[in-house]
Amino acid sequence: MTTTETGKATAGERADLQETLATHRSFLRYTVRDLTDEQAGQRTTVSQLCLGGLIKHVAATEKGWASFILEGPAAMSTGEAAADEWLARFRMLPGDTLAGVLQEYEEVARQTDEIVAALPDLDISQPLPEAPWFERGARWSARRVLLHVIAETAQHAGHADIIRESLDGAKSMG
Repeated sequence: MTTTETGKATAGERADLQETLATHRSFLRYTVRDLTDEQAGQRTTVSQLCLGGLIKHVAATEKGWASFILEGPAAMSTGEAAADEWLARFRMLPGDTLAGVLQEYEEVARQTDEIVAALPDLDISQPLPEAPWFERGARWSARRVLLHVIAETAQHAGHADIIRESLDGAKSMG
């Protein structure tokens, strides 16, 4: 049995999914331990990624997919403005702080946990938005969405580990 951040207990498959997501969120948050805002925004590899930007991206992605579970494709941003917003998620912008980024991520996690805990079951599904990277006419269940969010979070926690090691030699997962 798992207790979510809201204090609601879940069991079985739902608890396993929530616990796995919580573990990968923790890895990602641990990667930025003891960093300054400047360090969180620093690029340490040839990619455009920085640690604070990765956390912003993962939080925004999780928030979007959690909203998709309830609202369907209307919850997903599209268009040119969405593309600019998407790119900004990968950077620490003026006024961004690591504490603020982490607080937002914590709030998103709490909201996702509440949504998942309240679902009647994980089989509820929504049609995917029209996009070249989605199969036309496909639907994703809440279960499939959670698996996607877990994969995204785990992948970016690995990216963060590499960036952190390049920044100051600290390792999060090794």
